[in-house]
Amino acid sequence: MIELTASVIVAALLSGALIGLFLGTFGGGGSVLAAPLLLYAVGVTDPHLAIGTSAAAVAAIALVSLTGHWRAGRVKWPCATVFALAGIIGSLIGSTLALRIDGDVLLFAFAFAMAAIGLSMLRRPKSEGDPDVHITPKLMARIAPMGLGVGGAAGFFGIGGGFLIVPGLMMATGMTLANATASSLVSVAVFGAATASNYALHGEVDLPLAGLLLAGGAVGGGLGVLLSRALATRVRLARSAFAVLIVIVAVYVGWKAASALGWTG
Repeated sequence: MIELTASVIVAALLSGALIGLFLGTFGGGGSVLAAPLLLYAVGVTDPHLAIGTSAAAVAAIALVSLTGHWRAGRVKWPCATVFALAGIIGSLIGSTLALRIDGDVLLFAFAFAMAAIGLSMLRRPKSEGDPDVHITPKLMARIAPMGLGVGGAAGFFGIGGGFLIVPGLMMATGMTLANATASSLVSVAVFGAATASNYALHGEVDLPLAGLLLAGGAVGGGLGVLLSRALATRVRLARSAFAVLIVIVAVYVGWKAASALGWTG
C-alpha cells in the first residue's frame, strides 16, 4: 500500500477528478486512464494494485455520474440492467485470469486495449438511434451475450468498459448515443465492483487511495454531467480530442511496460 503523503493525496484527488470528468462527459473511456494515472501520477508501483484500486474507484465514480444522468431521464434501465447482469460473470472470469499474469505483461496488453479504445471513439455512429426503445425478449437475447463478452474484457484489463458498452448497447437495442452513454454507467459500476472485489480478495486494492480517487471523482463526475449538456452540439469534436489523448497515453504505457520487461533493448 502506498504512503499517503501530501503530494500523493493531491495527485490522487486530481486524478479522480479527471477520471470523473471524462466518465460524466463521455460515459466510456475515462476509466481507462485510472490505472495509468495511479502508476505515473500518484506513484503506485505494482500494476496489479493499480488496476484493482482503479477498478474500485471507477465503480464508485460511475455511480456518482450515473445519478446525474438518471435524474435527467437518459438511463434506459431495463436494457442497462440486462447488460450489466450478464457482464458480471465475464468480469469475474476476466479479472481472475488477469491476476495470474505478470504485472508488466498485463500492462503491455493494457496499452493495446487503450489504443483500441481511443481508435473506437473516433468512429461516428451510423444513426441517431431510437430515444423510445423498450426491452423485448429479442433484445434481451442480443444484449446478454454482448454483456458477457464486454464484462470479460473489462475484468481482464481492470477498466469500466464503457467504450465497448456504449456501441454495444446502440448495436443491440438501437438506442441513441445519449441514452447509451448514460446507460453504460450502470455496467461500468457493476463491472468495476466485481473486478475490484476479486482483486481485493488477493490484497490488490488500496482502499484509502480508492477513497481519494472517489472524492475527486465525485466533483469531476458532477462537472462532467454538466459538460455533457454544454457540449451537446460539439460532442463529436470533444470526443475525438479525448480519443487522441487516450492513444498518446497508450503509446507511453506500452513503452514503459516494454522497457520494464527489457523488450526495448
